[in-house]
Amino acid sequence: MRAAAYIRLLRPTQWVKNLILFFPPFLAGEMFQPGIPERGVWPFIAFCLASSSTYIVNDILDCANDSNHPVKKTRPLPSGEVKVTVAAFFAFVFAAGAITLSLKISTLFFVLLLAYLIISSLYSFKFKELPLVDICCISSGFLLRLQAGGEAFGIVISQWLFLSVFLLAIFLSTGKRYGEKKLLGETAGRHRKSLVVYPPGFLDGVLYLSGGAVLVTYTMYSLTRYPLVYTVPLCTFGLLRYLFRVKSGLDGDPTESLLKDFPLSLISLTWAIVVAWSIYS
Repeated sequence: MRAAAYIRLLRPTQWVKNLILFFPPFLAGEMFQPGIPERGVWPFIAFCLASSSTYIVNDILDCANDSNHPVKKTRPLPSGEVKVTVAAFFAFVFAAGAITLSLKISTLFFVLLLAYLIISSLYSFKFKELPLVDICCISSGFLLRLQAGGEAFGIVISQWLFLSVFLLAIFLSTGKRYGEKKLLGETAGRHRKSLVVYPPGFLDGVLYLSGGAVLVTYTMYSLTRYPLVYTVPLCTFGLLRYLFRVKSGLDGDPTESLLKDFPLSLISLTWAIVVAWSIYS
């Protein structure tokens, strides 16, 4: 039971987000070139360590608020399964390990990973309470991973891909906040102050606006790589499915939605297969 609690403290399911590091070589058609997959091992591990460190810090600072959340109150820290001092030690060790690994990859990769750690820490300490700033902080994590992947593999990120990931990150981050607000209802303010600051209908508007913008930018990106234009319908369905989830009151966390929602998991896998076939066939 104790070992399971420590594993849950690290949130290994959230490491799925770090697969964004592999987007640049995958979409550039270089994923299966000799040495490329191996080249991504240490960058991936570095970001897994960094992300676990930031999640632990966030859980330490959010322990009291999480006790008011119907789901988060079962996490290792608010439930008392793991002591705060032990969690803080793990956070420090994982952050130090991530920084050490990043220095061995490249200077720019180190800067990007350090920026991720700093922004995530600022988010945990204060920015998560500030409306709009909280959404932008969550979104920055996706962009920093994308840029770090480009640096690790020596691939330039196209402008349309950058915009697509940026707007998708805004869409997913807004969905996460909307899902929290809908789930918690009148008690939302006790869990996170920013949730009660957002005016009625504001998060809905941002969801629709950013979702539509993602379709436009992704379509433009796919037109620069002709075979990918046929993946636009898959992208459309995925966006609509996620929107359907959060509007139905289901969990808006992007990782949880991807792993636990079968239609969304299936369409994401299908997208990856079709993209791979289009680029590598």
